[in-house]
Parts: sequence; structure tokens; C-alpha cells
Amino acid sequence: MSAKQIEESQVDVAEGGEAEAAERLNLDVQIASPSACERHVTVTVSREDVDRYLDEAYSDMMATASVPGFRIGRAPRKLVENRFKEEIGEKIKGSLLMDSLSQISEEQSFTAISEPELNLDAIEVPSEGPMVFEFDIEVRPEFDLPQWKGLAIERPVREFTDADVDTNLEQMLARYGQLVPHEGAAEAGDFATVNLRTTADGKQLALEEERVLRIRPTLSFLDGKLEGFDKLLAGAKAGDKKTGKIELTQDAPNEELRGKSVEVEFEVLEVKKLKLPELTEEFLQEMGGFDSEEKLREAIKSNLQRQLEYEQQRNSRQQITAELTKKADWDLPPGLLKRQSVRELERAVMELRRAGFPETEIRARQNELRQNSASATAKALKEHFILERIAEEEKIDAEEGDFEQEIFLMAMQSGESPRRVRAQIEKRGLMDILQNQIVERKVLEKVQSEAKFKDKPYEPGKSTVEAISVAAGGDAQSVPAATEAEEPKKDKA
Repeated sequence: MSAKQIEESQVDVAEGGEAEAAERLNLDVQIASPSACERHVTVTVSREDVDRYLDEAYSDMMATASVPGFRIGRAPRKLVENRFKEEIGEKIKGSLLMDSLSQISEEQSFTAISEPELNLDAIEVPSEGPMVFEFDIEVRPEFDLPQWKGLAIERPVREFTDADVDTNLEQMLARYGQLVPHEGAAEAGDFATVNLRTTADGKQLALEEERVLRIRPTLSFLDGKLEGFDKLLAGAKAGDKKTGKIELTQDAPNEELRGKSVEVEFEVLEVKKLKLPELTEEFLQEMGGFDSEEKLREAIKSNLQRQLEYEQQRNSRQQITAELTKKADWDLPPGLLKRQSVRELERAVMELRRAGFPETEIRARQNELRQNSASATAKALKEHFILERIAEEEKIDAEEGDFEQEIFLMAMQSGESPRRVRAQIEKRGLMDILQNQIVERKVLEKVQSEAKFKDKPYEPGKSTVEAISVAAGGDAQSVPAATEAEEPKKDKA
């Protein structure tokens, strides 16, 4: 049962005009704190309350109770109680639990961040004495809010030039390019079709056949990086084999190999060059309904500005949260970090899509997060707790118009309709993540409005990473198809 469900039940009661009339339970609540983010709660419901709920339940049933030998609603109460004891016990158990949790959420100072872990089968409504139940729950840690007004922040700035647009246009055209066979040796920026195999102590861990890879300085796996990938494959031709080593991260899916090195072998099957398409009228329409190359360049410049704004936000967030989390030394439960790592990944991807980054860049950043999952998640959670507190104090929240704006920007990047993007987000249960993203951005804007800025030149990053959704150490978790990068179209020949 979640805190949200409890709040909704309270709203329903209030709307029914019964909140004032409802008799409060006589609860004894004992709370233990195993860690900053964990609470173990033991609840004792008085016998008087148990009897009151039983009496109300039997009274409601008397008019419709069916007991053999008696007309409906005419059986003696004692017989009704004996016949429906188990059914009524289960009914009032649910009512007592819901009402108790609702009352606890009102009276206790902690803020729940997960659903209570209740073992319903172990909870019974006793024939005598009070009803006792217990549960574990994860909560937001208690802390004094740090000073957030007047922070000194460096801000990246840039006036984008025609050269910037040219570079970005080439990157964009690469997504529509065709790969054509090349008889010569491979060079940086070329594509190689390879059979990729990783091993440790002679044991095969992962095998990817006929994988098309762009030759870039870094090849990023889900659990590690191969630096110097461009140098490793430089000069390679079909039939060549190249080997390298990857040190797996401490968050690698294969727990036995965390922090250890594995060998990766590339059997080169074919080398290909990327042939970029011409900017014909037909192709401009295919790319996004552009009437001219000038309109396309204007759209690219606008997209570059969005990416700069993202970098400004990310840069500011890093500086702000680094300052605000200096004293946030709470120990976060491993279970919480493991569950939240997926949500943090989803949040990061939505922010990148909103900012207009290409799928290849998004996938590279996804791998970066996966390779440092525990530390990245812990950092993001601490930031969230502090930003959430500021939002509460400043009464900052997400409005429907904010959701529409976020979804519209993501739809622009994916080429899908806003309605379809929203449906996908709702189907995957990500609306609460989107809400957190909106609120946190608003809080950061509020902090920035009170900050002192110093501008510094911004240099757009170059694509130096080829990322693949493969764990070099094996045992990779499946990756949603929506996060896969788009590969250039292969030559039909």
C-alpha cells in the first residue's frame, strides 16, 4: 500500500464530508530507525477499536445475512457472528490496516518514499486483546536544509556559428547515410562489421555476430569501456583479428567479474564507408518537412541552443547540488539504490531526449550511468531529497501545461506525435518520473534566480564514443528497444 493510495483515501473521505465525523483510532506506534532512510514501525490497535469495527461490520451485515433456517435478515446476531466470523475478520483487517496507515501518515513526521512492506498473511484479528502488526518502510532522511540562496555558479555560454551548424548537420546526415563496402584499410570514422567475442580465462562470456560498429576512440559496453578502439582497428581489413582488454566496473551485471579484466576479440568481416545523402527537396521533406536547406539549418541551430540550455542546466545542477549535498552523508539502503537505478536511468534519458540529443549520444550516456550505477544513483537520490524539500518550502509543483511542454519537446526529437509519446510514458508508468523532472527543473531555476553567475566559454562535445547494449562480462539485463540507437541504413547491394 503506497503513501499515494493513503493520501487518495484521505481525499475521498474529506470529499464525502466524513473526515470530521470519523472516530480516530487509539494507536500505539513504535518506530525504530535502522538507517537514515529506513523505518521499522510496530502498530498496536486497541481492543476497543477492534470491537468497534467488528460491531459496525456485523450491524451492516444483519439486514442481508443469509443463514439456513431463517429468512434473509432475520437470523439472530450470534448465529450471524459464528457463520461469518472469518469473512468479517478479513474485511475489518483490511479496514483497520488502511485506516491505521492513513492515520500514521498524518501523525508521523517521516515522508515515505516507498510502499510499506506488509506481510498480510501474518496479520490476524485476534479474538481477544489488541491487534498488532508491523512493517518496514523507506523514508526521506531528516536533515537541515542547506543555504541555497546566493550561490556562485559558472555558466557555459556560446554564440553558435555556421561552422557549428555544419558539424551538427554532418552528424544528422550520418543517421540517414548508407554504408558502402570499402576494400582498403579501416580508418577512424569508418564502420566495421565484426564478430565480437569476450572471454575470461578462456571461457566465452559474450558473443555478438555481424555487429556493425563505428570506429571511434572509445567503445562503451554496459559494464566497461575499451579505450583506444580507433587505434586498435586502424588499418584493419576483412579477415583480420584484433584483441583488447576491458576492465569491468564494480556495477557489472556479472558479479563474479566485477573489477576484473576481460579480453575482447574483433574478427573483422567487412569495412565500410559512410556515404552521406544529398540535400535534395525530396530528402529535406523526408527529414522533417523542411522547405529548404536554410530552414533545416535554422532548426539545427535551434536544437544546438536547446542542447546548450541542457548543458547550462546540467552544469548548474552539478554545482548547486555539489554545494547542497556537502553534508548529505546518509547511508542509502542497497535495495533502494538497486530499485532507483532504473528510475534514474529513465529520468536521464527523458532529459536528454527533451534536449534534442541523438540516440547514439543518449545510448553512450546510458552506458556511462550503468557503468557507475550505484554511485550515480546515490548522488541523484541525495540531490532529489534536497530539491524536493526546497520545492515544498517554496510551494513549487508541476502543472498540466508543464507536462504538455515536456512531452512536446520529446515528440519533436523522436518524430512521433505528442499523444503517442504521452501514451508510451503512461504505459511504462513514468509519469511520476516526468513530474519529478519538471519539479526539480523548476527548483533549479528558482535557485539560479537567486544565484550569482560567471560566464565561461562552452565547447560542444564531439562524438568520441561508440556505445553498444552489450555487457562484456555477460549476464546483461535486457535493454528496451526504445533505447537502441539508430544505425545508418545499409547499402541495398
